[in-house]
Amino acid sequence: MSDFAVVGGRFVREHLREPLTLALLVVIPIFFILIFASVLGEFAKALGGSLAGSATAAISAGWAAAFLCGALAYFQVSSSRGADRRLAYAGFGAWRIALARLAASAVLGVLVSVIALVTLWLRSGIEHPVHAGAAIFAFALIYIGIGAFIGALVPSQLEGSLLVVLVFSVDAFSGPTMTSSGGFLSYGPTRAASDLLIAAGSGQTSASSSWYEVLAAVAVAILIALGAFLMSARSRL
Repeated sequence: MSDFAVVGGRFVREHLREPLTLALLVVIPIFFILIFASVLGEFAKALGGSLAGSATAAISAGWAAAFLCGALAYFQVSSSRGADRRLAYAGFGAWRIALARLAASAVLGVLVSVIALVTLWLRSGIEHPVHAGAAIFAFALIYIGIGAFIGALVPSQLEGSLLVVLVFSVDAFSGPTMTSSGGFLSYGPTRAASDLLIAAGSGQTSASSSWYEVLAAVAVAILIALGAFLMSARSRL
């Protein structure tokens, strides 16, 4: 097994070996899909949005993946900056560490997405499970980029984690299906992924333009995450 795979596997295990993290991977999707979905529906109704019915459960699965992956990516950067720099200085190299961190985040994103998809399936069923799974994973990847970016810029874990929650909250409660008004807030990073997930959950056909937008958003998020992990691993010795 290559050094890259070994290091990437250790990055994954450093999260999964914590019992609380494992519990949250299961509890948060259940909370979002069973409880947060009704909250989203009520907010959308109050704000004049169109989000209702099965669409609320579907979009909540995406938000569960986004919340978890954003937080995990943030703490991958903020809590391991010193260790990554020492590892890079020891000869592993900043680029390989950044790629290993990105791969570990993607593996965690897959795990979170699967749990969210299964929870959604058990709760209300899914008309297009493959499309729904892809959209949920897109949420995860986009928020890996957001979490890593904030982690690279905000060293304090209190302020940084609150900023991740703030971005998540604004994104979740200002989407195009949440309000009747437009504005720049309705064009958040997960807008296209939200459209895909709502369509997949309700059995509607997804517009091909939404897929292209999601691919573009995911590509940008991956590049941002890679840059954030690289900046974190750069040795300042």
